[in-house]
Amino acid sequence: MTPEEKRRILLMYITKVSGHRQATVAVQQALKKMHPSLEAPMVNGFGHTYPILEKVVNHAYMSVIKSTPFVWDYMYDNPKLVKNSQSIKQFLHKSSHEKMERLFERHNPDTVVCTQAFPCGMVADYKMSKKLDTTIIGVLTDFAPHSFWINEGVDYYVVPSLEAKERFIKKGVPADAIKVYGIPIRTKFSVQLNRNPIAEKMGLDPDVPTVLIMGGGQGLGPIKKIVKSLMKVKLNFQMVVLAGVNKKVVTNLQKEVKKTEKKILVFEFATNVDELMELAALIITKPGGITTAESLAKGLPMVIVDPLPGQEMRNTDFLIKKGIGVRIDQTKDVGEEVELLLRSPNKLAEMSRAAYENARPHATLDVAKLILNQSDDRIETDPNEFLQFENYV
Repeated sequence: MTPEEKRRILLMYITKVSGHRQATVAVQQALKKMHPSLEAPMVNGFGHTYPILEKVVNHAYMSVIKSTPFVWDYMYDNPKLVKNSQSIKQFLHKSSHEKMERLFERHNPDTVVCTQAFPCGMVADYKMSKKLDTTIIGVLTDFAPHSFWINEGVDYYVVPSLEAKERFIKKGVPADAIKVYGIPIRTKFSVQLNRNPIAEKMGLDPDVPTVLIMGGGQGLGPIKKIVKSLMKVKLNFQMVVLAGVNKKVVTNLQKEVKKTEKKILVFEFATNVDELMELAALIITKPGGITTAESLAKGLPMVIVDPLPGQEMRNTDFLIKKGIGVRIDQTKDVGEEVELLLRSPNKLAEMSRAAYENARPHATLDVAKLILNQSDDRIETDPNEFLQFENYV
């Protein structure tokens, strides 16, 4: 057994259906591929320590962003709120120590990797209180870091861009503790695929532009209105719609698509998102961190409709600044904007090129190397070697 295989690694995320968990799964898979006997258990940090509070917070969050999104926009990374909430933050950290102790006794980790700020803060506080030498790595899953990530005791932060690194440095984080690796995604998204067999399997025409519409895991956003707007466009194109857990949206859309001659496929989830992105000429989506990172790896131009306040709005700002995406404020304008883009191949090519330039498709492997204390250099491994071990989560 090699020294790496003796390592004791604990991976922490929050929320079962979330980009945080997806990133954690991707890192776990990379670690197990590099060292099959390595143990790297995953724990829902919030659910483990405060299971009831997690449900309350999730419910409150969903209610706020649906009914009063401006409230969340005001709260997100608000310096005054960050300062005033320090006592609550400290209370939650300290009161989690008993469960943290049991968790550490069970797994005895020498390295803890957190893909969300809350468990990162809890573990860092426990580490400092107990004077442990545990290495803590915080892995961001959005393009704009917020102040709740900053905690004494965190050894490394993995960020998606140089802009994020600069922002952390301004917040007092040492430059050498910040690794610009990107957002961890499944390795298969970095592999270029043959479009024709995919189109044939899906019953789509490889010579007709495909528009991919994704509503995120929660199926949020005006997906039905987007599809209805696109149905009015006379230009010949086909659509694939992923509506997430929102079964009501799926049912309604399946009724709507019968009213058009356009080829439209509607799904709740798909395990072949990498293939669908390969087919797509552009993607209409909510700019969650994972979806954005996957789209960049596939060189996909992005049309952003109704981004959530807070992290998604910051991700949108990044995409627009880099020339990768366009934002549409009125859902009724989606069809017109998409038609303009599909009729402008040079514009789409520029957006695609910008996406590739800002993509970091090997982020997951770089994070795995950092965890295992290997070379800090960019990994050059052929991602095809990693495809066989990936479970489609």
